[in-house]
Amino acid sequence: MKPVPRISTRGYYDLSNGNTLKNNRYYTYPKNDFKKLVNSQEITIMIHGLRNDNAGAVAKVVLAKKQLRRLGYVHPVVGFSYDSNTTGAHLMKHAKHALSVGQKIAKKNGTNLGKFIEDFKKTNPKTKIRLMGHSLGSQVILSTLEYLAKKKENIGIVEGVYFFGASITDDVPSSKKYGKILQSVVRSKIVNHYAPKDEVLNWANSKKFVRGPLGLNGATGKPVAKYRQKLVKPKNHRFASYAAVLRSFP
Repeated sequence: MKPVPRISTRGYYDLSNGNTLKNNRYYTYPKNDFKKLVNSQEITIMIHGLRNDNAGAVAKVVLAKKQLRRLGYVHPVVGFSYDSNTTGAHLMKHAKHALSVGQKIAKKNGTNLGKFIEDFKKTNPKTKIRLMGHSLGSQVILSTLEYLAKKKENIGIVEGVYFFGASITDDVPSSKKYGKILQSVVRSKIVNHYAPKDEVLNWANSKKFVRGPLGLNGATGKPVAKYRQKLVKPKNHRFASYAAVLRSFP
């Protein structure tokens, strides 16, 4: 099987506490595949959720690519692979700690992915960049946009954002701080695919691990103009289930 192109920060953060182990920006793999992206019309970056090791991250990109091809999307799809397989994430008694470590790592990765986007756009100013995030991947995207918003030249640097089963809170699109960031950094649209029957988000909400996840009932308040949401009915919280009910892209 051909290697799946990805931007990675694997091994940069401690899986048990989220502390930074390496202050590197990111690395790309395989290098030659990224050379081929030069002057692409656009690219889509798929960002996975919690409990994904490297193989899990790769599987999500393959899934995203297959489904987007089915929907007629012909541009390159690459992955962003980060340390989300936090210690104890698969055990109920450690779930809260594992999630909070995952959130800490996801927030830090905003800088890493943000730097990749800046670097890539410097050499490929005309290439549109779209970001797809599943579950905790929504936090990586939000933190990436927050990082990019610090510089005026990054206005509209990301073409579109697509959330699936998002674990960020439902007030984000309407909040003064984040609403402004979404509206300025994203050029065309932010699309939230939400599922009121998502079992994992329902559980996280009831346990107060995530208070009011955006992916559960959609946004509260008055979201910014570029935000829209789609009610979907995936079988379960897995990205494969969300990909299966995706009807259009971009």
